[in-house]
Amino acid sequence: MLKIYHSPGTRGFRTIWICEELTVPYEIVPVNFAADYRAKPEWRAMNPVGKVPVMQDGDMIMFESCAMTQYVLDRYGEGRLQPAKDDPSYAHYLQWSWFAEATFARPLGEIVNHRREFKPELDDVVAEMKSRATTCVAALDAALADRTYLLGETMSAVDLSICYTTRGYRRMVTENLPATFQAYFDRVTALPSYDATVKADADTAEKLKG
Repeated sequence: MLKIYHSPGTRGFRTIWICEELTVPYEIVPVNFAADYRAKPEWRAMNPVGKVPVMQDGDMIMFESCAMTQYVLDRYGEGRLQPAKDDPSYAHYLQWSWFAEATFARPLGEIVNHRREFKPELDDVVAEMKSRATTCVAALDAALADRTYLLGETMSAVDLSICYTTRGYRRMVTENLPATFQAYFDRVTALPSYDATVKADADTAEKLKG
C-alpha cells in the first residue's frame, strides 16, 4: 500500500485526491510541520530540503507532489485520468500538469514565503504575486471557454491538480473567480473523491493534535 507522508494543508492533498479518484489504496502518515521537526536528520533523509509531502511505495521513496501524482497514474491508473502518449491532447496534458505547480502555484508560494519572513509584509510584493496568480486564473478561464474540462469533455488528472492550486488562490487572493472558471471549479470539487480528500486532510489534522 502506498504511504503518503502528509501535513494538513500541504501538497499531499493533490496526491491523496488522485488516489481517492482512482480508488488506489493508500495510508496517510501524519507529519509534524514544525520547522524544527522538518530539519531533523530523519526527515531530511525522506526529503532533503525538509518539505512535505513524501510518498513511499515498497522500498521506493519520492517527493514532489506532481511527480508523485504522475507515478500513481502511471503505475496504478490503468490508463485512467490521462490521455495516451499518442493522443493529440497529451501535449496539453503535460502543459497543464506543469502549469499547475510551476506557474500557477509559484506566486502563491511566494506569498506564503514572504509572509513567513517579513513582518509586516511588503504590500507591493504581495500585490505583484497576487496579480501574477490572477493572470493564471484568467488564462485558465479563457482555456475553458469552449470546453468542460481543460482537455475537452473528459476530466483528467490536470483538472484535479489545477483545482487543488485554486484552493490556495481562493484562500490567499480572492474567492471570486470568473464565471466560467467558477463553474469548472465547482464541477471538479463536487466529486465524491474531493470530499473524501477533504475529510482525510481534516482527520490528519486531528491525529496531529492528539
